Amino acid sequence: MSWLFGWGKGSGSPPVDEQTAAALAEGAGGETGDPGGGKPGDKWSNFDPTGLERAAKAARDLDKSRHAKEALALARMQEQTVQLEHESKVKEYEAALEQLKGEQIRLQGEERRKTLAEETKQNQARAQYQDKLARQRYDDQLRQQQFLNEENLRKQEESVVKQEAMRKATIEHEMDLRHKNDLLRIEAEAKARAQVERENADLIREQIRLKAAEHRQTVLESIKTAGAVFGEGFRAFVSDWDKLTATVAGLTLLAAGVYTARNTTAVAGRYIEARLGKPSLVRETSRITVAEAIKHPIKTAKRLRSRPQDALEGVVLSPTLEERVRDVAIATRNTRQNRGLYRNILMYGPPGTGKTLFAKKLALHSGMDYAIMTGGDVAPMGRDGVTAMHKVFDWASTSRRGLLLFVDEADAFLRKRATEKISEDLRATLNAFLYRTGEQSNKFMLVLASNQPEQFDWAINDRIDEIVNFALPGLGERERLVRLYFDKFVLGPATTGRQRLKLAQFDYGQKCSDIAKRAEGMSGREISKLGVAWQAAAYSSEDGVLTEAMIDSRVDDAIKQHAQKMDWLLMEA
Repeated sequence: MSWLFGWGKGSGSPPVDEQTAAALAEGAGGETGDPGGGKPGDKWSNFDPTGLERAAKAARDLDKSRHAKEALALARMQEQTVQLEHESKVKEYEAALEQLKGEQIRLQGEERRKTLAEETKQNQARAQYQDKLARQRYDDQLRQQQFLNEENLRKQEESVVKQEAMRKATIEHEMDLRHKNDLLRIEAEAKARAQVERENADLIREQIRLKAAEHRQTVLESIKTAGAVFGEGFRAFVSDWDKLTATVAGLTLLAAGVYTARNTTAVAGRYIEARLGKPSLVRETSRITVAEAIKHPIKTAKRLRSRPQDALEGVVLSPTLEERVRDVAIATRNTRQNRGLYRNILMYGPPGTGKTLFAKKLALHSGMDYAIMTGGDVAPMGRDGVTAMHKVFDWASTSRRGLLLFVDEADAFLRKRATEKISEDLRATLNAFLYRTGEQSNKFMLVLASNQPEQFDWAINDRIDEIVNFALPGLGERERLVRLYFDKFVLGPATTGRQRLKLAQFDYGQKCSDIAKRAEGMSGREISKLGVAWQAAAYSSEDGVLTEAMIDSRVDDAIKQHAQKMDWLLMEA
């Protein structure tokens, strides 16, 4: 039985006892043949049948043994175990095969995805390359078209130049021919006239003599007739005493009337000029004149209907200075309402700090007229400076509302009289000014502005009642000024839409704060010029858009220019 010895499917050797194993070993040893190395026989020559006998005997002994059933059951269990192990190995093999198939499917999917991704990448690269080629073709077409346009324009310009040259040449040729023809015609006419005159010289001389004789005879007869008439009339006039008396009286009255009319006209002219005309030293005034009313009637009507304004409207000053000038404005307004005596003010400080602007606002706030004159206009007038100065104060005294006389750059002619740099004419003008301002007036208020008040004559300092220092704006004032002019010159025109100005998107408030920090040492006028520069930058751009970079560029230029001015000032000092 094959299952007894374990010769089955995938099985090993069955268990045997020691005798059977020894017999099998001996039988196996008998089959090895002669170890001595003799000649081999056939396949049965070394067979020992005793081994089979011993095996058969061992099998009979096993059948007779009392453990035969247990050995059979054990052999069966071993066979089943081997079969189960084989089945499990088969299933493991099948599972491994399935896993391998799944892994192959996953790998195929990854390969497919990689392939698709690579194809997509290749398609994108191909599309980008095609787009690049299309762009290059379009750019080449544009360049070619531009080149053709430029070439056509050049050819047209050359053609126009050639046509213009031909036209000029034609005109010059025609003018040359016309000039030659005129010369020939004039020469021919002159020759003909000369020939005619030569041929008719005797007749012409005879005609001249006859005309001269006739004219002489006529003049002599006219003189004789006029003398006779005048003589008869004079004799008649002298002989008539009444006519002679009336004539003398009439001539006397005529001379008196002419003299009186001339003097009356001069007095009336001076009166009208003193009250209605603007003096030559006054550059700007809010007082209405006849000429201005005729030229600008609408503006004059608006000025008449205007109401008093805030003295600090549009003026940015430090809190301390603002409080002080507001007190001055209130006092001036109350003085005007109560018809009191005005106080004279000196405003000094660097240029562009708001002195002139505050003077105008002060006059409008107080309900007064203002007049602005410059000290530099006095010296060039020479001897006429005294007369012009008196005209200014005469004109100021005729104002019904009261006049604020603002003298800008007053140190130009109000300097010390002891110095040798001042001329006699300027010294006389200064004396006239001191004479007219010796006492306080309820007609006009004197406001002086200067960058160098230490050069004033001591008599001028004696006439000043209030001194106000207009210093450079601090950080807070600079930020207010930057925001004020940014709104006026940039945001206002950009939001109304009536002008070609747009504004890019950025933080306007933060930008104004940054500019105020960088604009240290700048005056209010310099900051206002920054606003004008921003507006000009937007107008000069292609699309009319003001960007943050353009603003920063203008600020950098302004800072460099301010530093250069300060260097010049230090060098001069």
